[in-house]
Amino acid sequence: MSTATLTSKGQIIILAAVRTVLGVDAGNRVEFVEVVPGCYELIAATHSVGELKGMFGKPRKAVSIKAMNGAIAQRGASTK
Repeated sequence: MSTATLTSKGQIIILAAVRTVLGVDAGNRVEFVEVVPGCYELIAATHSVGELKGMFGKPRKAVSIKAMNGAIAQRGASTK
């Protein structure tokens, strides 16, 4: 287990071994994601959204904005 100390400025130094595993370097962003109340996971945010393109393949059929809005409205009405 790696341990770090919070500075008076609210900063934490991430140990070199942890940075290597995460694949982050100076200037890279990380995200703190709450996985359960009071427990956070540190995620490297080094990839752009554009890299997600094609990850799930082509959709089986195109869906119009009108159809999406209708589904959202229908779902919203059913939760009341």
